Amino acid sequence: MNRSDDSATRTIAFVGAGRVARGLGARLREAGWKVGAVVARQLPSARAAVRAIGGGTACAGLTRRVLDSSVILLAVPDDALAGVAAELERIGGDELQRKIVAHTSGALSSDVLQPLAARGAWTGAIHPMQTFGARARTHLEGVLFGIEGHPQALRMLRKIVRSLGGDAARIGPGRKAQYHCAGTFAAVHVLASVEAGVQLLLAAGMKRREATRALLRLARQVLDNQELLGPRAAWTGPLSRGDVATIRLHWEALGRYPEEFRQAYAGMTRLAARVLARSPEPLLDRLDEILPPGAAPAGRADAGAAAARSGQP
Repeated sequence: MNRSDDSATRTIAFVGAGRVARGLGARLREAGWKVGAVVARQLPSARAAVRAIGGGTACAGLTRRVLDSSVILLAVPDDALAGVAAELERIGGDELQRKIVAHTSGALSSDVLQPLAARGAWTGAIHPMQTFGARARTHLEGVLFGIEGHPQALRMLRKIVRSLGGDAARIGPGRKAQYHCAGTFAAVHVLASVEAGVQLLLAAGMKRREATRALLRLARQVLDNQELLGPRAAWTGPLSRGDVATIRLHWEALGRYPEEFRQAYAGMTRLAARVLARSPEPLLDRLDEILPPGAAPAGRADAGAAAARSGQP
């Protein structure tokens, strides 16, 4: 942490009191930032956030007290951002000039803060490629933060990221949706894929604990190999070997499950061919013979489908 920074520029207010505000707030306070107003719709929520952060002043509803800080961070749901920006513009007026106002949305750009930019605020967006737990301490060292916005906002956002021990990456104009979608592939889709596999093992007679442990170990091994060796060297499974007979067996077995299992398997198998194979087109042509687009599964109501829905063996 650079202790030579003017302390007046290291004050930050939070609008929003959820996991992101609490996680970022606690780490920034530890790094020497002074936390000002912490705003929530209800005072108990704001007070709980202040306790989690270890500093700040709890406020119920958006208040002019946020203007006492040089940085105002809007950590609210995406669909609330436009309304919060409009309300802050009404409250702050010309006092917003030269204030850094940024939001933490991964999918939206700083354009949603245009009313504040029109008042002279330096607007931006900062999003950690990270999940925030309800209880666990947030570790942000080495985490990538996607940032974008006004040049003056970017300077401050980089300072914030350095304080947290993270790595800042500027996201190009109009590319926030792609950036956020990448995180969805790596987090949400991986989780759904592993859970689908767990449910297949449950239907095969395994217990949830052993099924989960086995698949998580397998997934970690593949991800470690990707990090060490690269994606193609880490690629494993029947498609990597051109074993279409096994893929056909998988497809037939999934006919006993809800249609989403087949849809996901077909989509992910084709995606693997597209992004991992050195020559995707011939492999995709072979897959079209095995995984017909739009094929309807059979026997959705049998024991396999019931087990998949219930999550029980």
